[in-house]
Amino acid sequence: MRIVLISPKGPLYRHRGGIFKRSLRYMPLTLPTLASLIPPELGAEVHLIDEGIADLDPAAIAADLVGLTVITGTAVRSYELAAAFRARGVPVVLGGPHVTLVPEDAQPHADTVVVGYAEESWPELLRDFAAGRMRPRYDQRPGLSLAGMPMPRRDLLPRRRYLTDDVFEATRGCIHRCDFCVVPAAWGTKPFQKPVEEVVEEIRRKGARKLIFVDVNLIADQVYAARLFAALIPLRVQWYGLATVLLGQDPELLSLAQRSGCKGILMGLESISRENLRASKKGFNSPERYQELVAALHRHGIALQGCFVFGLDHDTPEIFLETARFAVEARIDLPRFAVVTPFPGTALYHRLESEGRILTRNWELYDGQHVVFQPARMSVEELQRGIETAWRYAYSVPSMMKRLAASPSPWPVRLGTNLGYRFYAHNLHRFYNCDWILGMGRERSAA
Repeated sequence: MRIVLISPKGPLYRHRGGIFKRSLRYMPLTLPTLASLIPPELGAEVHLIDEGIADLDPAAIAADLVGLTVITGTAVRSYELAAAFRARGVPVVLGGPHVTLVPEDAQPHADTVVVGYAEESWPELLRDFAAGRMRPRYDQRPGLSLAGMPMPRRDLLPRRRYLTDDVFEATRGCIHRCDFCVVPAAWGTKPFQKPVEEVVEEIRRKGARKLIFVDVNLIADQVYAARLFAALIPLRVQWYGLATVLLGQDPELLSLAQRSGCKGILMGLESISRENLRASKKGFNSPERYQELVAALHRHGIALQGCFVFGLDHDTPEIFLETARFAVEARIDLPRFAVVTPFPGTALYHRLESEGRILTRNWELYDGQHVVFQPARMSVEELQRGIETAWRYAYSVPSMMKRLAASPSPWPVRLGTNLGYRFYAHNLHRFYNCDWILGMGRERSAA
């Protein structure tokens, strides 16, 4: 049996023409994890294809079964690939966040779909396929455990094409219900956790010294996070990850993170408007404490990648420069800006849909950079162009110098990352395709 697993390209993540260069790309875990779960008794030959690093011609690929992992921004490409394989008689499996959010959207394009996490359902599907009884849908069971799972097959992707393959996952999920977030909509608010000793053993066996945790909120369970950080201390590693601002409000946990080797953290600051944060169910963020948060992180040698979204209902055309100036004055190491995106299945999507404000269901535009809904207090064009204003201000030379001077990162790191984002800031227009706006009235009326 020959199984081919594919991570399809999207507008911002592709081998040619995409915005991310090698310096900003690390090895994804999804395909190596799926490969590790293939039952050994099947004797399968498995191939992984990441369209972020390689071109793909479906006509040139031989396979008995093809699996594609789908996020909303890659759904169009995924369905295109699925159609090409199925036209040749190759069965196709679709899974991933988009499929979990809206399985009814994916089902017509596949022979079967996997809804939810795949640790148990993917091996079951493969055994059924080998026996000739594959069902049209496989769902995650409520009692799923991440304990005792095999290590991802990182060896099946070319290490040299990525900045690093020292990428790990300790937890999945988040306890919060932010209304624009995919995580609670797709998987609920129960965090899943790997046993700390298994996480540590995987890091040891991999020999990682500088690593990335891809968990969406590493401190969702702060008791678990404390145990993990304590277990990392003897490894003498440096790590980067994602957490909420609540890390900065827990001095003991923050100190433990520093001792465990944390050198950089990504946090969703989202907005400098209290009204926006409350409406989005992210009221635990406090804009008046952001500067204090940055200072606390810096005192512990931790750099901050602070993420903001534009287009929330209380945003006006002044918000772009106000936010960018705030980010610079607060000395946020790497500010990031995105258009708030109502991913299908989220609370935000359902609300905007009920208000008649969804402008397009072209999933390829659901990438955090295109405006796919009618903003409340500005035009689509003002929102689309305003984000460029924020990027350019935050990554102007004077703004970078002000932030670089305060960063705790080594100079090569702080300078290299800022120059990378400066390139991004001055090239966003190359990756927009605003022609769709001209036809949005027709699409909206037909939806």
